[in-house]
Amino acid sequence: MLDTSWEQPLWAGHARICGIDEAGRGPLAGPVVAAAVVFPRNFRPTGILERLDDSKKLSAELRAALLPAIISAAEGWAIGVVDAETIDRINILQATMLAMNLAAEALQPPPELLLVDGNRFSPSLPVPYRTVVKGDSKVFSIAAASVLAKTRRDAIMTGYALEYPEYGFDEHFGYPTGRHVESIATHGRCAIHRKSFKLRKLGEK
Repeated sequence: MLDTSWEQPLWAGHARICGIDEAGRGPLAGPVVAAAVVFPRNFRPTGILERLDDSKKLSAELRAALLPAIISAAEGWAIGVVDAETIDRINILQATMLAMNLAAEALQPPPELLLVDGNRFSPSLPVPYRTVVKGDSKVFSIAAASVLAKTRRDAIMTGYALEYPEYGFDEHFGYPTGRHVESIATHGRCAIHRKSFKLRKLGEK
């Protein structure tokens, strides 16, 4: 599991270090969601936060338990959401950048350094940043952001499952599982499907 050893040397020059990650780049439906999290300077995790890791490696139950602990320990946190219509209009890469920037911009006071999961970022804030490949499994604040983004997106998709029960969004959360592909073949796409994401299995071009 992770500690804040990645952040420790950076706190010498930046009091408010912000971890940023996203959830939902790959699904066929629903939004892309990003989270930004700032922990107090020289923060060291205790208790359940010692079990924090990349959200994809954690069970839904552990993510749910970590969520309030992250929110309680954080100095600041925010969420950015970009819907399927916007994803289709500007493409998933730009939508992901937008969601990350929306989250970072919502932090008050603003961050002093951004640590962003991945290898690409286009900041909207005049703040220095570093990209970290596989940062959600290396950097504590990015891992925390991954949990916040994942739990928020799952909650959004669970809500959509009530509105569109024929698709089973509460089971696959919009990812292209066998059941999801079959439901699209049977019912077509609904309002929250990404029209720009094509399925060769269905002969889409």
